[in-house]
Amino acid sequence: MQRADFKVVIDACVLANARVCDVLLTLAESPRLYLPRWSEDILEETRRTHLDRLNWPEDIAERFQTTLRSVFPEAMVSGHDHLIEHCFNDPKDRHVLACAIHSKSELILTFNQRDFPKEVLSAWQIEALHPQDYLLALYSMDPSIIIHRLNGICRKRETELEDYLLRLGSWLPAFSQTLLSDIGSA
Repeated sequence: MQRADFKVVIDACVLANARVCDVLLTLAESPRLYLPRWSEDILEETRRTHLDRLNWPEDIAERFQTTLRSVFPEAMVSGHDHLIEHCFNDPKDRHVLACAIHSKSELILTFNQRDFPKEVLSAWQIEALHPQDYLLALYSMDPSIIIHRLNGICRKRETELEDYLLRLGSWLPAFSQTLLSDIGSA
């Protein structure tokens, strides 16, 4: 059962953040609130971050990759390399913009917005947003589904929603605080 067809490229810096990624990908499960998109380059960058910067064991990093590919096979974008030379954002993230252009995504979720200047993205009618801003927008459209999905995560993790939101607040403080306030825990 689908719900939304809005395509969103998720940058490696967001995929590498397990807690933020968990929330975003839960919202992309059926009935989905958006369609996630990424490329081999984005997944490889995520893998390197997991192994080299976050010191994940190799088997866990591989399981993460395998899970992404099996749960979201339609998210993989290919055939965009020819667009990289036409992208004028930060050189290390041109592949991300090329992925967004090729997949006809209007949005890139990234913690590194400075690598995607508005004046460069506007030519392609693409916007780069911090994951928090996107989550707040989704929450404003349908608070009950967001709370329902987060409660699902909490059941799997055997934790209380308030505790989960407090931990999530390290990366998404406004989102966390908004939800805590709305559920009466602030």
